[in-house]
Amino acid sequence: MEAVKAQPPSDKPASAEGIYVYCIIESAEPRSFGKIGIGGRSDDVYTVHHEDLAAVVSRSPLMVYDPTRDNALTHEHVNEVVMIDNSFTPVPMSFGTLFKTEEDTREFLKDTYKELRDVLGKMKDKLEFGLKVNWDRESVLTEVERDYEEIRRLKAEIETNQQSSTYFARMQLGRLVEQALAEKSEAYVREIYEALQDSVIASRSNKVIGDRMIMNGAFLVARDKANLFDKKVQDIGKRFEGKLSFKYTGPWPPYNFVTIRLKLERGAGSGT
Repeated sequence: MEAVKAQPPSDKPASAEGIYVYCIIESAEPRSFGKIGIGGRSDDVYTVHHEDLAAVVSRSPLMVYDPTRDNALTHEHVNEVVMIDNSFTPVPMSFGTLFKTEEDTREFLKDTYKELRDVLGKMKDKLEFGLKVNWDRESVLTEVERDYEEIRRLKAEIETNQQSSTYFARMQLGRLVEQALAEKSEAYVREIYEALQDSVIASRSNKVIGDRMIMNGAFLVARDKANLFDKKVQDIGKRFEGKLSFKYTGPWPPYNFVTIRLKLERGAGSGT
């Protein structure tokens, strides 16, 4: 009999496997969405069920996922495939949500069944779009100087009497300009929200990033009004051309309007 050489034990224990959850959908039938799971292993994305609810999941090592670009894009891509390619209305889970087993996942669906059904009913056939608006400060500043008589007067006075103009006068001009720019920013944002109002169900204002951004909005839109919303955004972009630039994203699952977050229980973990 051929001898079998004994292998030394590995220094690294095999990492425990868990279930990564992307979103919840309404489906009584098993579904498969392809080998697009998080973690770079090409794990199958499939459904785990309780009655007519399903968690969209893939197998994954039990670990804390860093919110890197690749990981975040993979999480979003799975939800997009579920929503756009397969026409489900997903309720997104927080990034990094893991259960130890499929049974734990079913227990979560069972324990939160009523709440999930309520959210799915409210979000059915609804999409989220994002709209970030930056402004050309110099272009807007020219408009501000044209529209605000006090700014024009004070600026002309300082330019005419440069030698005798005081520090106080320059400070006053700076305050007036900043106040006028803030009023302009608020007016632009108000006008944009009002123009989109009849094409959206709800909106949310998120924190702006940097000096150029004046608006960071999320909009909940009925699926059958997506084209109307798209047209209105294009119309607004033309109206403010040269002053404002628009970054329009979506459709997404309703991330800003409902996210299921878990406490550390039943072996579940949340990355947020």
